[in-house]
Amino acid sequence: MPNPTETPPAHDCIFCRLVRGELPAVRVLEDELVLAFMDIGQVNPGHVLVATKRHADSLLEATPDEAAAVMRAAQRIALAARAAFDAPGLSLYQMNGRDGEQTVFHFHLHVLPRHAGDGVGLSWPRKEPPPAVLEQHAQRLRAALADLPAEAGDAINGI
Repeated sequence: MPNPTETPPAHDCIFCRLVRGELPAVRVLEDELVLAFMDIGQVNPGHVLVATKRHADSLLEATPDEAAAVMRAAQRIALAARAAFDAPGLSLYQMNGRDGEQTVFHFHLHVLPRHAGDGVGLSWPRKEPPPAVLEQHAQRLRAALADLPAEAGDAINGI
């Protein structure tokens, strides 16, 4: 399992460069595990990205502590965005892998304040499987969960 206190290898990904201060970033919040910053591709005012400081390609390579730190920072930013931008809604976006439509391969979460009619949408085709199929899917997940050690992040890196 990766150790978040280790010096990360030199990565050339854009978020690693932002973390190292090699590229300018409008920093919003920072601690030992995460950097939250404004993206130049603002969707709505207050749109913030929360990224791990240590390079992890995706959620599947982040440690449990890093994943928790990203969510804690996202919640704080969401509360601040609601107050600062009078945002009645909020969307969180986090993608993993090419098939998951991830474009920057460094674990991060978008915190997006939302307003009615802001033009942001998300659609997916509802499959609506019958309960028996859902139960089969749940059985497969329960079996896979049973194979994971108690600290799930320890096994995730081997997937």
